[in-house]
Order: sequence, then C-alpha cells, then structure tokens
Amino acid sequence: MADFSSPGTSGGPSGPRAGFGERFLAALVDAVLLGVASFGLRVVLGGALGSFLGLVGGLAYWGYLEGSPSGQTVGKRALNIRVVDFSTGGAIGVPRALIRYVARFISSIACFLGYFWMLWDPEKQTWHDKLATTVVVPTSAYPVAEWPG
Repeated sequence: MADFSSPGTSGGPSGPRAGFGERFLAALVDAVLLGVASFGLRVVLGGALGSFLGLVGGLAYWGYLEGSPSGQTVGKRALNIRVVDFSTGGAIGVPRALIRYVARFISSIACFLGYFWMLWDPEKQTWHDKLATTVVVPTSAYPVAEWPG
C-alpha cells in the first residue's frame, strides 16, 4: 500500500494515478464481457426479462468486484489498475461501488464530459470518482493481495 501521509494537490492521497488509456481499455473489456452476457440473456429469456437480469448482473458485477478489497473488475485486472478510496487508499465497499456504477450515467451526460474530466483534473478523477470519492490507481504502486479479494 502506498504512503498516504503526503496530501495530493486536492488534499487527498498522493501517488500515481491510472491514465485515460488504461481506464478506457479496462472499461472496454468490461463492456464487451457484460454486453455478451446481457445479449445472451435477452436471446434466451426474451427482451424485458433478459434486459432486467442484465442490469441486475451489471450491478452485481460492478458492486462486488469494485467493492471488494482488490477494487478490480476483470478489465481493471487485465490492465493492472484498481479503484481505491480517495482518502485512505483502501477498499471502497459495495455501497460506494454501486454509487460509482450509477454515477457513470452522470459522467455520460454531455458527450461523456464526466469521463474526459480526468484529463485536466489534478487528481485524475472522473465525475463518478468524485461522487464516490475514489481514485483509480496502478497496481504497481497499490498492490492487490488477492483477487477478487
């Protein structure tokens, strides 16, 4: 775990952050994985029920994996990045992982401005990071003990 005794530019923990490209590729891996599963559910169970179960599956996927001690979805694990609490560098837990998941829809407003926000934010936070008080960091600086944790 990194040393959080030195505050970052916004009063949070110092240390490296994951870049836009890493985060984008991790999100793409997760989107393909969940998209295939959701499509399969819709084909097998029908449109409404399949879509509902796809949404529930997405909530379970993001809530459990990002809320776990590892803070990693399959995509984040593949790209060696993880989600941690902005103040402590620890796990965010399931409730905050779900807040972060739902807040992604807010980040999508206005041509995905909330996602691009990290490009000029001093702490490299997207809007959903800010709403859940999280940061995405490389595992080289913030190692994962066990996946999913």
